[in-house]
Amino acid sequence: MSWDAARLANRLKHRHLALLINIAAHGSLTRVAAATGISQPAVTKALAELEDIFGGPLFVRSGRGLLPTPLGDLALVRARHMQSDLDLWAREVEALHAGHSAHLNVGVVPYVSSALLTAAISRLHQRYGVTLTLHRATTDHLVPMLRRHELDCVISRATSTVMLDDLIHRVLYRQRPRLIAHSRLAQRLARRKPDWAAVAAMNWVLPAANTPTRQLIIEHFIRAGLRAPSPVLEAYSTDVIEGMLTMNESLMSVVPEDIARELCQRGKLGMLPWDFGWELPPINLIRRKRDQVLAAEERFSEILSELCGDGALPEGAVASAAGDAVSTPRG
Repeated sequence: MSWDAARLANRLKHRHLALLINIAAHGSLTRVAAATGISQPAVTKALAELEDIFGGPLFVRSGRGLLPTPLGDLALVRARHMQSDLDLWAREVEALHAGHSAHLNVGVVPYVSSALLTAAISRLHQRYGVTLTLHRATTDHLVPMLRRHELDCVISRATSTVMLDDLIHRVLYRQRPRLIAHSRLAQRLARRKPDWAAVAAMNWVLPAANTPTRQLIIEHFIRAGLRAPSPVLEAYSTDVIEGMLTMNESLMSVVPEDIARELCQRGKLGMLPWDFGWELPPINLIRRKRDQVLAAEERFSEILSELCGDGALPEGAVASAAGDAVSTPRG
């Protein structure tokens, strides 16, 4: 097949993007036909048309079904980006029709203050009429979603795995780790001098082993000449951590100080004053580099900077954010 670049611009349609993604997902034209309600001959014809547009085969048959060729891999990456952009575009149009100015899709790691998020989202809507969809997950899930154009921006930790040229990072605030436990256990331990050997032998709820926070906790105990705690539960959800520690007085956990303060406000958990002597990787706003900056994304970045101040998130800032959340009208 010969290649004519004009074919791509003149003939590629949205249905072609959907076909590409469906073939990659199902690995069989028969299954694509069944899933989409289109006859198999129609699917076969559409694939032939698509390969004519691209000037070469996009899939090859194998024992595992249809697999993309290098040309198909390239087409799939672009098709997924375009599909995600169209989905985001549709939500923005829907927001405008509903009387809002724009819509953002934002990813957030679990260890970001809910009070801070609520205040930022409230100000964004009150000042600019921007609506927002929030996706909670860990950095290793959110950053690929950002690169696939499924998210507009991410509030996450900056690590070496995401510090690449295609992304923009802006430090929002820093966090220090704090030990938390059931209020009675926390009170007993707080009367002692820091005894890392004693707590290392206790039962723990900790983040998964591949997370930056867990790695720093492991290194802390190793530097103290101790074996790192082996958790009875690996969890990043603050709701789960709070529930487990509330129900079991023998459990401990480590969370950022601002999260610890939020959890301890309810009275069932306590925070130990012991100092780890190090900080967690800073919380960043991570964005894709764009030819044209999204105005709503810029406004969101400005509001986060207002709330986070000089890169620290002191107790007063969380209290202020919580106050914004309480005063926010529903609508």
